[in-house]
Amino acid sequence: MSVIKVSEPHNTTAADAVGKITSFEEMMKKYGVKAVWSGTTAKLKGTGVSGGIDVNASTCDVEVKLGMLARRMVDPARLEASIRKRLKAAFDPEA
Repeated sequence: MSVIKVSEPHNTTAADAVGKITSFEEMMKKYGVKAVWSGTTAKLKGTGVSGGIDVNASTCDVEVKLGMLARRMVDPARLEASIRKRLKAAFDPEA
């Protein structure tokens, strides 16, 4: 199992930060992964993929666990780079 962890700082409230990461959620939907939110945390669910999102006062932390089947279909390094790019764009539109 591959585990991808990304932490992106932000300068907004946790509630506002949750609203800003829609581009990340849209990207995950392309892979059949859904975020189920409860406040400022979400569980990621999909075939061969699990993990979560935790948004706090200063960071947005994402953990994606790729099972064996998902790992064959998705390059973990490319997925990590894509997550970093989308989170950075969500919190720093000038980046």
